[in-house]
Amino acid sequence: MKLYQIRKGLLVYYNNELHRIYGVKQMYKQSVHAIRMRDLTQVLTTAASVEKYKPKEHDSFVFNRHVYTLSKRTAEEGDHVLIHNPKPDSLDTYSLNEIDVVESSDKNGVTTNNSHGLKHYEYLVMEPGRADGSNPIDYQNTEGVDAENLDDSALGPVITTSIEQLPRVGSIYRKKGDDELLEAMVIAIKGQTIYLGGGLEVPLDELSDADKWEVVYHLLDV
Repeated sequence: MKLYQIRKGLLVYYNNELHRIYGVKQMYKQSVHAIRMRDLTQVLTTAASVEKYKPKEHDSFVFNRHVYTLSKRTAEEGDHVLIHNPKPDSLDTYSLNEIDVVESSDKNGVTTNNSHGLKHYEYLVMEPGRADGSNPIDYQNTEGVDAENLDDSALGPVITTSIEQLPRVGSIYRKKGDDELLEAMVIAIKGQTIYLGGGLEVPLDELSDADKWEVVYHLLDV
């Protein structure tokens, strides 16, 4: 893809796997920040390395180690929804292909846990499980993919931190409770392990613990 075609929220294939664009920073060589849907692993890449995919009803995929199938029905309280057709008002903050949980539903639309008000035509319901006859979209091409990665029963533990709270490459963190000041930048992320400057390796659940670490700022947002 060309850089001008990239925008936040697009679902794309990168290295054959389904990702969601989290941000675009045109001044950087690796200007596209994406999150792998399967396990929320984060990557920095280029526009030329990704290919757009538009989700539709009956598609199935793994999100945060849970399997879902997209369905076109009226969402109910507790349902996960994929906002595939966002029509936000001027004060709304939700974006394309954002995933949210329904807090309440009526004939006009739904309200989500993030206080988003959605019309029923703006979302697809994420039904738990991979429905019979669904269209798996985890991989652009399944040839050459390890059998273990195609086995839904082999999925590991779920990450409970929301996407918005996840550490990102460039985030600056400060450790709490130490007499000596310790601040470090996230330089790489691999699965559940966060690599900080200075040779530090910290598990995701520890870095996400507000009692142990705090975010100072995010470099790519400056």
